[in-house]
Amino acid sequence: MKLTITLTGTNRRYRKSISVRTLVSATVLSSLFMLVSSRSTESVSEDIARIKLAQSEVAEKQSEVDSLRSDTKVKLDTLLAHVAALSAKLNQLDTQNEKLAKELGMTAADLDAFMPATLPDNHQDDPIMREIAALQQSLDIKAQQLTMLESLVRGHLIQKQSQLSGRPIESGWLSSYYGMRADPFTGEQAMHKGLDFAGETGDNVVATAAGIVTWAGERYGYGNLVEIEHGDGLITRYGHNKSLRVSVGEVVTKGQSVAVMGSTGRSTGAHVHYEVIRNGQQIDPLPFVYKK
Repeated sequence: MKLTITLTGTNRRYRKSISVRTLVSATVLSSLFMLVSSRSTESVSEDIARIKLAQSEVAEKQSEVDSLRSDTKVKLDTLLAHVAALSAKLNQLDTQNEKLAKELGMTAADLDAFMPATLPDNHQDDPIMREIAALQQSLDIKAQQLTMLESLVRGHLIQKQSQLSGRPIESGWLSSYYGMRADPFTGEQAMHKGLDFAGETGDNVVATAAGIVTWAGERYGYGNLVEIEHGDGLITRYGHNKSLRVSVGEVVTKGQSVAVMGSTGRSTGAHVHYEVIRNGQQIDPLPFVYKK
């Protein structure tokens, strides 16, 4: 079966016969071409849209990674600063410990005796955290050592302060000893129950040990007298002073000026009469004068 198409113009007539099969085939092919062309355009658009979405997701993830990297750097810098601070503190404690140990006549080996018998294990997986934990542990140990050393130093200083030793003057000379001597007023033999240290009027009279002032005023024969109790039954007396610098109940330290040298009371010249009393009895102060 054929289909005849006739086209008539002014001067020409065109006629074409096409079979129905051919026409149908052409129509099908044309439809398929249009369908394929339309589908390809839509597919490309979808692919582009997918690519743009993926690019957006990648950019978002990249931003998150950059933010995480920046945050991590800040935290790392903070950790490193903490490590540096701990190291500096550890060095400071080491210096303090060595200084205190030296004052006590101790060595580094002696300091190790203050180390704990067992130390806690560090199970940190991160190397920086392990270092921080180790530094913190060392700081704890050094702090314990420092506390113990400070206690020893305080005890040492207290013992040293309360230990009777040295002269009751800063300058001058020993002019009269403890024991029997000719009395400077009568010329007869009499017991001299202390030591006399001569010097210049106005010189400092100093305590030979730390203690509490139990007398500060005039007493017969002694003139202006300072009496200091040191504990363990020991008392010292400083007589013939021009003036006094302490009062009863005052706590004084070793080497503190307690009076001004003079010649008050039963005295023939500027000096300090120095007595040491043990359990109520005057004893010879000379051994304490030369004691270090």
